[in-house]
Amino acid sequence: MYRKALNKLVEWKSSSRRKPLVLRGARQVGKTWLMKEFGRLYYEKTFYFSFESDTELAKIFAVNKEPDRIISLLGTIKNDKIEKEKHLIIFDEIQECPNALNSLKYICEEANEYHVIAAGSLLGTLLAEPMSYPVGKVNLLNIYPMDFEEFLGAVNPTLLKYIEETPAEEIISVQHTKLIEQYHDYLIVGGLPECVASWSEEKNSGVVLQIQKELLSSYENDFSKHNKKINAGRILLVFRSLVTQLSKKNEKFIYGCVKEGARAREFEVAVEWLVSAGLVIRIFDVKKPELPLKAFEDFSSFKLFFFDVGLAKCAAEVENKQIILDSDFQFKGALTENYLLQQFHANLDNDIHYYSPSQNYEIDFLLQNEMQIIPVECKAGGNVASASFKRYRREEKPDCAIRFSTLEYKEQDDMINLPLYLADRIQAGFIKVV
Repeated sequence: MYRKALNKLVEWKSSSRRKPLVLRGARQVGKTWLMKEFGRLYYEKTFYFSFESDTELAKIFAVNKEPDRIISLLGTIKNDKIEKEKHLIIFDEIQECPNALNSLKYICEEANEYHVIAAGSLLGTLLAEPMSYPVGKVNLLNIYPMDFEEFLGAVNPTLLKYIEETPAEEIISVQHTKLIEQYHDYLIVGGLPECVASWSEEKNSGVVLQIQKELLSSYENDFSKHNKKINAGRILLVFRSLVTQLSKKNEKFIYGCVKEGARAREFEVAVEWLVSAGLVIRIFDVKKPELPLKAFEDFSSFKLFFFDVGLAKCAAEVENKQIILDSDFQFKGALTENYLLQQFHANLDNDIHYYSPSQNYEIDFLLQNEMQIIPVECKAGGNVASASFKRYRREEKPDCAIRFSTLEYKEQDDMINLPLYLADRIQAGFIKVV
């Protein structure tokens, strides 16, 4: 599979600031595959250790954290010698052995010539806790589900090559139609590698749906397995309320939708756990559309989205027919916003916000690019009228405004219409429309 994160791993390998690397991300986003593929492509040998499948490995780290001793013993277990620079050491499911996580600090300080990558399920929740973990002694890399370009690379590489080589304004109508069809497929399949691989091989949406249902169930099972002091029942209630929250005209998260009479103090820790686990994406409202946006965040006003649009579609029980035929249904707008946010989340370094100063006035997303604030309007189909977006452009006069829709690329007086399949053209270097 084509994963952009491989490029970041290559940068890490040659960086003068290289430290042991910790991959963070929800379960099943492809962390294990990435680590093994990276080792296969860029190292002479890879030494893979899973603390979940081999629980006795923890004994090595229980005695002391002396790096040379640990690495020598790990090599002996594999009947080989681990060499500096040439070999890659992988610690998978490292959350099962806190001592191994803590040992990364000493590897950084005393044996940084060894290349070490670690990952684990719900590792973000572990790193968020006040415990003895290697603060400042590791590099961190967030891993997300496959974005639309990565999905296209897996299912239709010829079409991916076309949009990579073709300026946005030169995409012809025939190819535009094909790309919109692929975008609809992405809404159904999502970006989790197992679902994408299944779709690429079989093109059977029923099999993909079954995988998604199993994944949702396994995530819910993780709540009780990893919640520790946090009430697992409350995490489950928040997670299961997401469809209801996003189905409202105003998608702002309301604690009363989780449970009648619920208050923030009862469920805010559960929300934080889901965000740290990478299972939901949270965006805050801003009180003013001014720089820097983060300074104007309203912590009492936020939205929660699924970390993968395919899981959102599955949880909401949206029929494939409704997506393919581009029909109107209650969850259509929320599903499209979830898709866009997923692309932004994977490709932008800055936080994403929204702006809702009143009940009938809302901008779907605000993106900050250095000294620019870019309003983004999300339209699920070809009906692109929006009083709020028009008002914002009139009152705030942004240098750049973007509307995403199923329409073809078009530059207008004070805005750009981008087809939804070009959402990941908004990258760290910011908008690349041509």
